[in-house]
Amino acid sequence: MTHLACIMDGNRRWATQQGLLSFLGHRKGLDAVKLVIDFCLSKKISYLSLYTYSTENLKNRSPHEQHYLFEVLAHEAARELEEFKRKNVRMKFVGDRTLFPATVQPLCERIEQETADCSALQVNFLLCYGGRQEIVDTTKRIAQQVAEGRINAENITLEVFENNLWTTDTPPPDLIIRTGAQHRLSNFLLYQCAYSELYFLDCMWPDISMHDLERARTYYDTCRKMFGK
Repeated sequence: MTHLACIMDGNRRWATQQGLLSFLGHRKGLDAVKLVIDFCLSKKISYLSLYTYSTENLKNRSPHEQHYLFEVLAHEAARELEEFKRKNVRMKFVGDRTLFPATVQPLCERIEQETADCSALQVNFLLCYGGRQEIVDTTKRIAQQVAEGRINAENITLEVFENNLWTTDTPPPDLIIRTGAQHRLSNFLLYQCAYSELYFLDCMWPDISMHDLERARTYYDTCRKMFGK
């Protein structure tokens, strides 16, 4: 397996079950993020994509919760920066950056710059991300290239399209894990997941364990990958 992707569902429900304020589940969920990063490193998985905050979340979460999530994620990543570099982990933030809070944009850029040469694992945090929005934005940018005469419409291929995606430097996910007892993609990597295996867990994201990850990996290894053959 080269690329593992996770839909990190259930942080808020986990907090509610614990009698905590719902958005405090996001902080607990960061422990699970570290667990999955260590799992990928131990299995020599090269890419990990984490569905952190969708464009739909922006519409359905309070400004206070949004601010809390971005601040916690960015500052926790900064706090762990030296550890990431020691483990040779590259960090990237993928999504509509115009929607990132202004206070965290410089921090995200610094983290990306300081880990740019790390090569053991690339971790993509998908923030302000939506699969449909990515496809529309990619289409607009290719249309602009056609309008400017940089490419002919008849020369638009799958490769051209993929080179204009927000995830252009990341291969399609081999396996997508979703926690939270929901069985859908929820606008996650819609173009990239055409041949991904899907694995659903009933546990909330903060409760995911190494055993869960091992079972998911075993499931993936037993799947027949036909790719249309």
